[in-house]
Amino acid sequence: MIHTQHYPIHDVASYINWLYFFHAWGFPARYGSIAQVHGCQSCWQNWIQSFSPSEQPRAQEAMKLFEDAFAMLNHLDQTGYKTHFRVALLQANSDGDDIILPGGIVLPLLRQQKSADGSCLCLSDFVRPASQSIPDQIGLFVSSVDHEVEGLFSDDTYRHLLCQTLADRLAEATAERGHLLVRRELWGFAPDENLSLDDLFQERYMGIRPAVGYPSLPDQSINFILSNILDFPSLGVSLTEHGAMLPHATTSGLIISHPAAHHFSVGKIGLDQLHDYACRRGVSPEWIKPFLANLE
Repeated sequence: MIHTQHYPIHDVASYINWLYFFHAWGFPARYGSIAQVHGCQSCWQNWIQSFSPSEQPRAQEAMKLFEDAFAMLNHLDQTGYKTHFRVALLQANSDGDDIILPGGIVLPLLRQQKSADGSCLCLSDFVRPASQSIPDQIGLFVSSVDHEVEGLFSDDTYRHLLCQTLADRLAEATAERGHLLVRRELWGFAPDENLSLDDLFQERYMGIRPAVGYPSLPDQSINFILSNILDFPSLGVSLTEHGAMLPHATTSGLIISHPAAHHFSVGKIGLDQLHDYACRRGVSPEWIKPFLANLE
């Protein structure tokens, strides 16, 4: 099953993790707490005064940035811009370090070569092995923002940068909102889930949503496989020759439901693993090398 959802900005804005927005502007994480402050002037003033006198000017800058960001979100919403989420929920089984999808499509993955506890994980470990002859399921997703958003206000450096950083956050917020829809309804493996926004940001839900480029899914060329299945271009998303997505405010990856699934880092990739992975990808080691920044 492939499902596509188009969201108005106001439907996903509440799922923005403001800590990452402020990080993009060079603010320490504690300044992101303004997102939890009630919008009245008195509350904001109390928030500013919670900082030391030397930090209060910086807190005022953060408050002004937050106000500008909300004004920009309202503008984007009123102008009619949207975000987009597409997910394929497919029968799947694992075969070693590969995930086998319908039609014999192989999604090769990388395994840790070293780990503190000796587990040496691969994402395929959280998908039922084909040897058990019981089908499992996996989700493949992409989320993005109307491509015009990144180019808005090109003659105003501040507003242009504000728009770009908000677009990045909106793409992530759309993935968060879409993942919730998958867990509760489309796949429905957590229909009674009732989590707060903070719970969502802390990933306290069942399963994981590793994005391409995450430490457990470091090969950006996986986007070519995902695009073939999800049809990125029909959502306005294109790929560079290096697998980077355009618009930049786009994220893609996997949805895994196993309750024990958790994030990890593949770490360094040795030459023997490179050759094995290239063989499973059906490409040459020379072709795949540029996509793997963590080669030994």
